Formats: sequence, C-alpha cells, structure tokens
Amino acid sequence: MWRHGEINVATEGDVELELETETSGPQRPPENGAADLEQVTDYAEEKEIRVSIWRRSREQKAKQEWEKELAIVSIKKEDLKLIMTEMEIPRAAAERSLREHMGNVVEALIALIN
Repeated sequence: MWRHGEINVATEGDVELELETETSGPQRPPENGAADLEQVTDYAEEKEIRVSIWRRSREQKAKQEWEKELAIVSIKKEDLKLIMTEMEIPRAAAERSLREHMGNVVEALIALIN
C-alpha cells in the first residue's frame, strides 16, 4: 500500500482500490459546534439570571421582615434625644440605631461610635 496525498491506494491483483483516510475522526461543521456552544451559554446565562432574581427576591423579603421586626421595637423618647444630642445626628439615624439594638442605649451609642 502506498500513500498519495490524503488517499491511500491499495492494489489487489488487477484491481486498484482507493481509500480515504480520516486523520482526526468524525468532525462536525464549525457552525454546529458554535451553535451548540451558544445554546449551552444561553442556558447558563438564563439559569444565572433566574438564580439572581430568586436571590434578590429572597433578600428583599428578608429585609422587609427585618424592617417589620424593627418597627415593633419600642424606644424611649429620652434615649432618642440623648443619642441625637450627644452624637449630633438626625432623628432617623438615632432611632434606627436604637431599634437595631432593641432599645439598648449603650449598645446603640457604641455602634454609632464604631
């Protein structure tokens, strides 16, 4: 058998046979591979978007629950005035700090200092 370019030529008796050789196995056209890759990429992006939306909605729900819990916390007017005057901060910031620390003035002040 002798090689002629990409074709192997074999002879048997008086009959000459030509055989094409495959050098790297079956190949798909580049368009199909690119299309498959694009489909996989699209699927991964869609999945990432869905997870992101789900995570965001879960975080928003948790934040709403936290805000409801903070609204329930009772704080004293004297404590609020003390924090506002000593720290020289607006009422909303002082109130938020007190609520986050369950009305504990010392903890609220320490948090504002740090």
